[in-house]
Amino acid sequence: MNIATLLAPESVVPHMKATSKKQALQELSKRASATTGVDERRIFDVLLERERLGSTGVGQGIAIPHARLSEIDKLFGMFARLETPIDFDAVDDQPVDLVFLLLAPESAGADHLKALARVSRLLRDKASCAKLRGANNADALYALIVEPSTSTDAA
Repeated sequence: MNIATLLAPESVVPHMKATSKKQALQELSKRASATTGVDERRIFDVLLERERLGSTGVGQGIAIPHARLSEIDKLFGMFARLETPIDFDAVDDQPVDLVFLLLAPESAGADHLKALARVSRLLRDKASCAKLRGANNADALYALIVEPSTSTDAA
C-alpha cells in the first residue's frame, strides 16, 4: 500500500488551526468534503462515531482519525499539521499536532486496514515525524509523506 495512492498533494494542510479535537475533526471534514463531494456533516458524524469507540490519538503527538463511508468508492487520505498542539484524548495523554485522516469505502475490507497500517508505520517513525514537524509548506510535507522509506523497519 503506497501512501501516494491515498494522498493527493492538495490534501496536505501545513498550518491547520484548531483549538480542540472537535474543531479539528470539523475542519478536516470540511476540507475532505470539498475533495470527496461527501456532505461535510456526514463525514464529521462518522468520525465522531469512530472517536466514541476510542480515541484515534495514537500517541507521540499523532492522531489517525478514520472511518468508512458508503458514499466514496476509493480510499482517501488527508494530512494536517496543526499550528498549535491540541488535546485529542491520545493514549499517552500528550497533545496532538500531526493528523492523518483516512476515509475508506464501506467495501474496502482489508485495504482499509492495510492503509491504516501503512500510515501508522510512517508516523511511528520518530525521524519522519521530526521532519514533518520541521517542514514549512504543503509541497515539502507531501514529499516527506510519500517518499519511500530509506530506513529499515528493523530498528
